[in-house]
Amino acid sequence: MSGLASAPRPVRLAATLAWAAAAGALAAALHVPLPWMIGPLLATALGCMLGWPLQASVRLRNAGLWWLGTALGLYFTPPVLAVVARLAPAIALGVAWALLLGHGFYRFLVWTQGGAKQLDPTDHVSAYFAGAIGGASEMAILAERHHGRVDRVAAAHSLRVIIVVVLIPFALLALDVHGADLAAPITRQVDWPALAGLLAATAGGCALMWRLRTPNPWVLGALAVSAALAATGHAGSALPRGLLNAGQLAIGVMLGSRFTPAFMRAAPRWLGAVAVGTLGMIAVSAGFAWALAWALGLHPATLVLATSPGGIAEMAITASVLGLGVPVVTAFHVVRYVAVLVLTGPLWRRQARRLEAIRGAASSSSSP
Repeated sequence: MSGLASAPRPVRLAATLAWAAAAGALAAALHVPLPWMIGPLLATALGCMLGWPLQASVRLRNAGLWWLGTALGLYFTPPVLAVVARLAPAIALGVAWALLLGHGFYRFLVWTQGGAKQLDPTDHVSAYFAGAIGGASEMAILAERHHGRVDRVAAAHSLRVIIVVVLIPFALLALDVHGADLAAPITRQVDWPALAGLLAATAGGCALMWRLRTPNPWVLGALAVSAALAATGHAGSALPRGLLNAGQLAIGVMLGSRFTPAFMRAAPRWLGAVAVGTLGMIAVSAGFAWALAWALGLHPATLVLATSPGGIAEMAITASVLGLGVPVVTAFHVVRYVAVLVLTGPLWRRQARRLEAIRGAASSSSSP
């Protein structure tokens, strides 16, 4: 690998993809859940932590998100849309739960770093946006806007996502959960002319979302167009399994590439707190999911994925592979993603005013 460090970027990218593909094939042979995401993710993370000059590609990651968003939209047939509409109150409750969970995670991070009185305003900003159950890049941007530490926020979200992506699929596999709340896509047949039209249409949706500066345009743009076509019966084709596997591989490589030696050396106490807090969030979210599933009459595993502190693509892929309620999981995560993105900034400003009032009161009481 030492000779690879001086190689051109395309060569390093090709070597990384070959390494990730071998890991994906091995994971598939071992019947690992989500083999084409988890295998490349772990292999890339291992290589990067060992200092190998591996190379990820944002463009390939975006293409993977586009393909996966297109595939997820195909599940939104008219009967499924009716079910999702009836679940609107539960989806709203899921948003409230995510906001509460994120605030609890923030309080936990503050406590582990010495307590509220020991931290300066910058540390509070970093902990708040690191605790929010939202997208890593979006929360890092918000943290920077409020003068937080972007590196700590990005590291927290990266570690949270990798723990969720690895732990939850393995847990569901160990419990032999599959085939519940099964919702079939509008078609399982690949029709090449129709597929070309479908991909062209969803690419247009992605481009429009990108031009409008919408967060996560590659998933949301493709998902919106694909779901509209599925709901009106005009999708016409499924996506080839190989294309979906390639999309998972590209996403897994990008996630794994964040775990560099510098990442692992930086603020070990902070990363340890994030890891412990993430495990706690998974546990309490599972309890919330079971209670909500009992109230709604849905399979608990579907709600575990729908309310987990993971991302849209990762949890929806898990639902698809295990034959769970893909549209329900996707709807919960899409609405939560938008709500957290919109509400986290105003909620932090409210929290900041509260902290300022507490500091002011403490300063007044300590003055002679």
